[in-house]
Amino acid sequence: MREPVIRRTRFAVIRGHFSARTLFKSLPLHAALSLLISPIFCGATLAADSTPADAPANAGDSAVYALESAKASRSLLLDVTHAGKRMVAVGDRGHILYSDDQGKTWTQAKVPTRQMLTAVYFVDDQHGWAVGHDAQILASSDAGATWTKQFEDLKREAPLLDVWFKDLSTGIAVGAYGAVLETTDGGQHWEDIGDRLDNEDQFHLNGIAYVKDAGLLVVGEQGSMFRSPDDGQTWEKLEGPYQGSLFGALGTAESNTLLVYGLRGNLFRSTDFGATWEPVPLQGERGPLEFSIANASLMPDNAIVLVGNGGSVMRSTDDGQSFTVANRPDRLSLSGVAEDDKGNLVLVGQGGVRVTSPTGADSAQQ
Repeated sequence: MREPVIRRTRFAVIRGHFSARTLFKSLPLHAALSLLISPIFCGATLAADSTPADAPANAGDSAVYALESAKASRSLLLDVTHAGKRMVAVGDRGHILYSDDQGKTWTQAKVPTRQMLTAVYFVDDQHGWAVGHDAQILASSDAGATWTKQFEDLKREAPLLDVWFKDLSTGIAVGAYGAVLETTDGGQHWEDIGDRLDNEDQFHLNGIAYVKDAGLLVVGEQGSMFRSPDDGQTWEKLEGPYQGSLFGALGTAESNTLLVYGLRGNLFRSTDFGATWEPVPLQGERGPLEFSIANASLMPDNAIVLVGNGGSVMRSTDDGQSFTVANRPDRLSLSGVAEDDKGNLVLVGQGGVRVTSPTGADSAQQ
């Protein structure tokens, strides 16, 4: 059965049991989707496309742009990544920010939406895509300074939750109610390919990741897993190690090796592209970690950093076999992580951006 929608205020939800990214990436599994998608829905099925998938969403439209705010870098942000030496972060109210000084200061980009954006991916130092609510897909060709809307579908009443690109032409976005969209022309046209996955229950698909020398892995609600050895043309349903929701996956620096992560500190590692799995224990100062894990990044030195609820920051230097665990003193939920040129962490989540030491526990030494 589909996990129930729980209605709460946004403040109560963020301060509750789940991290910001967990809340807004896995909805309506959690309450915030019912609060932030308009119109509100509960138990709805995936609707047909409101506009042809091969038509640009903003053709002939007068775009409504995100409002400029001096507090944007301190507002809720859900993902952060690199566009070459630049950093780009996305989040609530259509905010997209970029930094050219390793996260010290941030500039708000011109963005043609006020909807929440859930994930961002750059395929090189200039070209990137962001996805979010109303099934919106935005694109940038100038390292995140300006954005155009490539696609949206209001009738889905559900967000896209993650995005990946192979090159400048081929990309896939995944989201709630089993949504899978593919482009083969850089986003000029998007096609719904959800029927390629054996996902009859239309489980929410929360994350997509490339696994070195293997292919793609998609994870989602109730432990659902799907892998593709051919960049999304064909998919195989996997029997995963965990029946709770998985919020993301990360390919490591080693061939065929990846991590998946989700609720209450559940973390699993595979060295054979998901055929078999081993749990990875996460031990904090007060015992096993029970905070949900929201996001993960592979750093330039091949270290792996996970972040999540309660200010949790986990780091591995042995390809994900073991992790050190720290909880930031502010305990603010984290939803994304990148690294600056000194090895410090740039964290985003509740309360916006913060730059910390490599362990995440302390403020970075400038």
